[in-house]
Amino acid sequence: MKKEIKTKLLLFFVPRLAWLLLQILGRTSRVAIRYHGQSQVVQDRGRDFIYICWHGKMLLPIFIQRHRGICAMVSEHTDGEMISRTIQRLGYTTVRGSSTRGGAKAFIRLLAIVKGGVIGCILPDGPRGPRHYLKPGVIMLASRAQKPLLPITFAAQKPIHLKSWDRFTLWRPLSRLGLIYGEPIAVPPDLNEQEIEHWRTIAQTALDHLEQEADAFF
Repeated sequence: MKKEIKTKLLLFFVPRLAWLLLQILGRTSRVAIRYHGQSQVVQDRGRDFIYICWHGKMLLPIFIQRHRGICAMVSEHTDGEMISRTIQRLGYTTVRGSSTRGGAKAFIRLLAIVKGGVIGCILPDGPRGPRHYLKPGVIMLASRAQKPLLPITFAAQKPIHLKSWDRFTLWRPLSRLGLIYGEPIAVPPDLNEQEIEHWRTIAQTALDHLEQEADAFF
């Protein structure tokens, strides 16, 4: 019973506090934006793509892309519920599932939503890692939906890295930040297992290079 009460309190307070913290951090900081290739064209078009970013680098993209009706895949765990409630306050919708629980159901729902023209979002190394390892499900989603993947990450002049598995990145108010969009990745349809791995490696490399650029941004 005590555990249930604790969970209810966490689910009530944490999303509200996280939303407030994000408002303070986002609205008091200066953000420089860098685009690669056709990323600005795809971004400005406002639909027909799928955002991908690492779990630990979700915070600034979530704030910048708020209130665009983006549909994000979020895990069914308790921490996923807190994330879901937080981002719903920022105008996102969610489907619930991950590589460890409810993934097939969430994949089918997100596929239908993205095919309908809604922007999708997946954190491809979540919900439990390994950190910065892109799982193949995102390649299958992009292939079947025939929507490009749009990598995104950010840099902070003086980042704060939490001691979590994903080294979750925060920053102080009044910070200088850099938001970086990678080259869109157009995944072909009807991939076999070997081709899925080939495109998984391409997307993995793209995100890795984006992180190297973020590390050198300041």
